Amino acid sequence: MNKDFSRIITLLRKEKKLSQKQVAGDLGISQALLSHYEKGIRECGLEFLIKIADYYDVSCDYLLGRTPQRYSDITDISDDASKAKRDAVSQIVNKKLIQNTQGVLYDYLIKIGNRKLSNNVSNYLMLATYNMFRKVYSANRDNPQDMFAVHEEVYSGFSTAAMQVISTRVTSATDPSCQNDYIKQCGELEISPESIASEYPQIASSVFNLIQHAESNMKFKK
Repeated sequence: MNKDFSRIITLLRKEKKLSQKQVAGDLGISQALLSHYEKGIRECGLEFLIKIADYYDVSCDYLLGRTPQRYSDITDISDDASKAKRDAVSQIVNKKLIQNTQGVLYDYLIKIGNRKLSNNVSNYLMLATYNMFRKVYSANRDNPQDMFAVHEEVYSGFSTAAMQVISTRVTSATDPSCQNDYIKQCGELEISPESIASEYPQIASSVFNLIQHAESNMKFKK
C-alpha cells in the first residue's frame, strides 16, 4: 500500500471527529491494528481496503491516492464492471506486497555477501515466476509455444523439481546445524520484526502482510 493510504485514512477519521477506538470497533479490528495502518507500520489487505472505503463512503482509488475525487459514480456501472475494478485494486496491492518484500530480501542478500546464495535465491524466484507466467500464457492454446525451449507437457514438473532442488540447497546453506561456508555469513545477519519496521518504515507492512497472506494459503482444508 502506498504512503497516501495511511495519511488519508487518518485525515478522514479526524475530519469526522472520530476516535481510533470507535473506528476500530466499527470496523471489527483492534485499536492497535488501526493505529498501525494509520502510521503505515502495517499494510492492510483488499478486504479491509473495501471495508474502510465503504465506512468513510469514499472510493478505493481515493484512499490509494490515485484520484482527488472522493466519490466514484457507480450508478451506471454494472456488477461485472465493479468487480473488475476491485480485482484491479487487488492486483495492485498484491504486486506491491511481492515487490517490496523481494526488495527487502535482496537487501539482506547483499549484506550477507554470498554470491552462490544470492544466485540460488534468484534462480528459485525466476523459476516460480516462469512457471506462473507460462501457465497464464498457455491458457490460450493459440498462443505460439516456440518461445519456450522446454516442451509444454513437461515444463511444469521440471520447473517444480528444479525449484525443490534449489530450495534444498538454500535450506542447507542457511540451516545452523549444517556446516558450510554460508553459515557464518548468514548467522551474522540479525533480523527481527522490530528491525524490519525500523529499517524499512515505508514498506515493512508489505513484508508482514505478505507473510500473513502466504501462511493463510498454507491452511489447507481437511
